[in-house]
Amino acid sequence: MPNLKPPVVNTDMALSYRDHIMTNVPSGCDSSTFKPLMTLYLTDRTTPEEIEKAFATGKIPAAKYYPAGATTNSDAGVTDVSNIYPALKKMAELGMILCIHSEVTGCDVDIFDREGVFIEEIMKGIVRDFSPDLKIVMEHISTKEAVDYVLSAPDNVRATITCHHLLYNRNALLVGGIKPHFYCLPILKRETHRLALLKAATSPSPKFFLGTDSAPHTKSSKESECGCAGVFTAHAAVELYAEAFEGEGALARLEEFASVRGAEFYGLERNEKTITLEKKEWTVPLGYEFGEETVVPLRAGSIVAWSIVD
Repeated sequence: MPNLKPPVVNTDMALSYRDHIMTNVPSGCDSSTFKPLMTLYLTDRTTPEEIEKAFATGKIPAAKYYPAGATTNSDAGVTDVSNIYPALKKMAELGMILCIHSEVTGCDVDIFDREGVFIEEIMKGIVRDFSPDLKIVMEHISTKEAVDYVLSAPDNVRATITCHHLLYNRNALLVGGIKPHFYCLPILKRETHRLALLKAATSPSPKFFLGTDSAPHTKSSKESECGCAGVFTAHAAVELYAEAFEGEGALARLEEFASVRGAEFYGLERNEKTITLEKKEWTVPLGYEFGEETVVPLRAGSIVAWSIVD
């Protein structure tokens, strides 16, 4: 994700960020097969020339559209979608993928309705104006409206779904007191939406694939007067997806959801390496070190039913 401080708004910043990631690959990992895919952060001032420069590197296959103010570190995002139409036109020409945080930000729209309103007011226009050439991913969808829209949209429109949106509804955030480590954007919704997401993820449709949206925000930035949005799931993402798929009797489709659909849409070779999951419980630590601070993971101090054993 490019919504860093400062945001990754140009090619040089994206390549510098990639170098930083590669320099910090843990010992014991095969860095020769680890290929981070960088994403450019779109702003009102992103030019077609910058898009072309980024895509030409072969290391930046996508750009992310954050409506300004939609989520953490998105204040420099797009204030009006028309401002990025020249950039989107160039992306369509090149085959560069557009990733979208699909929510409006107006104060007059209820936070639980922002995804649906985005589809009606913005998404349909983008798809109308740039299909079939622009490949679009609605990232971390959270509503039945988004599921229905993606299913009805042209084949160049796909969506990712997080494990926390598959496993939890808004009760996890709000019932019995506010739980800041369940606060994310898009925010968790009603159970009817969670069930729709589960049905989509575990279906044979190639339009939905894995996207964790894991966010390592520190404990102090979450447990504060104005806590930031984001759920940390990287410690157990695949295992948590396995819980969701097992609950639907769809474990046989987990590999396709996790490893095949996204790669094919991005035009990437499938990963030749494998991991092995075992139905073996383990307790999630209360926190993970993050510099001088701590990140509180999803299920901190509680059980995850699956383990990666190889």
